[in-house]
This record gives sequence, structure tokens and C-alpha cells, in this order.
Amino acid sequence: MLEINNIYKTFNAGTVNEKRALNGVNLKLNDGDFCTVIGGNGAGKSTVLNSIAGVWPVDSGEILIDGKDISGLPEHKRAPYLGRVFQDPMTGTVADMEIIENLAIAARRGKRRGLSWGVKKSEKDKYREMLKEFDLGLEDRMTTKVGLLSGGQRQAITLLMATIQKPKLLLLDEHTAALDPKTAAKVLELSDKIIEENHLTALMVTHNMKDAITHGNRLIMMCDGKVILNIEGEEKKKLTVEHLLQKFEEVSGSKIENDRMLLSE
Repeated sequence: MLEINNIYKTFNAGTVNEKRALNGVNLKLNDGDFCTVIGGNGAGKSTVLNSIAGVWPVDSGEILIDGKDISGLPEHKRAPYLGRVFQDPMTGTVADMEIIENLAIAARRGKRRGLSWGVKKSEKDKYREMLKEFDLGLEDRMTTKVGLLSGGQRQAITLLMATIQKPKLLLLDEHTAALDPKTAAKVLELSDKIIEENHLTALMVTHNMKDAITHGNRLIMMCDGKVILNIEGEEKKKLTVEHLLQKFEEVSGSKIENDRMLLSE
């Protein structure tokens, strides 16, 4: 479903601030894979997601989704293939619009617009059932402005908006990092449920090693702009934080010194 072939990305090339963010990244995800991505600050995790989404073009290499080369497409033309949830709960929704209006906008993304009345009753019933599964009481607050919701509730809405059209690839960019532990666990539980029920292919960036091990069927670790570890199947099921740290040291020849990752064990 996703194929990344030898992509490179350098920022501020030819200046004193030159930074090679991606250094020959290769990755293949099969249909239905849920892959977690871990690495220190500056490892290239979010840069990979932004490159897939078309936020900025890669310098070389190619990115294919479901066999189609999207490397040259602008960001808005990649949108039909992708769903994305960002770290900031405020990013994926329109604060001064109602929950039901946000969901209706997401459901109509990429479709032709007409002049018929807004949200039909059948749609309202459908959205109510979807929200009910979240067990957050949102099904009874569909006319509430999204800006009045908590961060976790808003992130749950964003997750539903990102997946309402069943994208070919779901990108989760540290989407629980700004939430308290209890709310983060709930949003991760919802993510697992939506991905499994809709058989989505997903790529989840996280700084939390336990979350990276617990969720998904694959795990990759990045360092210095490239993938240095790719763990899946039975090996991932048996993986512990200690073994992951050991594997990193074996492959990279150095210890993890990133406070953020070590504090998230």
C-alpha cells in the first residue's frame, strides 16, 4: 500500500544551516499494516510523514501509494489518498463549527458540492452511531462547537474525520503527545479500533517506546534520517523496551541519549 524508495531531503542546502533530514529512506507497507515509527529528535520521523503528505517535496527518490507514484503531486492532490492526525488537537478541526459540521466537511472532502440542504437526517444518524462507539458522550453533543471540547475529545473527532472516507493510508504524527496519559491511552485505543475495523494501513510516529511496541504489527526505528531497525511478526510481539534499546545500540553503534525517548520508556 505504501512504498518509499530511497528518498532524500535536505533543508537550507548550501547554507550554514544545511540539514540533511532524510538520508535514503526505504520502506514498504503491505495493505493492512499498522507500523509504528520511533527515533530521537531529528531522526527524520515527522519529515517522512510530511514528505508522504506532500507538505514539502523530496529532493530525490519516489513515494508510491497503492502502486501510484505521488512524488510529484502537490499536497492537495494527495489528500484523497491520505488521512492525517497531528500532534496538536487544535489542528485537525474547525473550532467555531459544530461537531456535526466538522464531520460533514470531512465526509465531503474531494466530492462535488451541490446546493441541497446541509446535513441530512441519515447522515446525522450515521455520525451519532460513530460517535457513540467512542464512549465519550459526544453523540449527545453533536451541535456543540468543537472549540469547547477537551483536547482528547477534539483529537477523537479529528481521528474520526481523518478516517471517515477510509483513506488508503492513515498518518498519525505523535497524535497523543499533547494529551494526559489517561486521555492518550483512550485515543490510542480508539486508533486501534478504527484501524482494525476498517482494515486501514497506518503509519504512527511516537516518542513513546512502550506505545511503539504495544501497538501495530510492525515497528521501525529511525536514526540520522534513515531506517535502522525494522521489526515485525513474532519478533515484535516478544519485544521489550530493554531489547529495543539493545537492538538500537547494536545497529547504530551508540546508545540512545535522547531524553524524550528515555523518559518515555
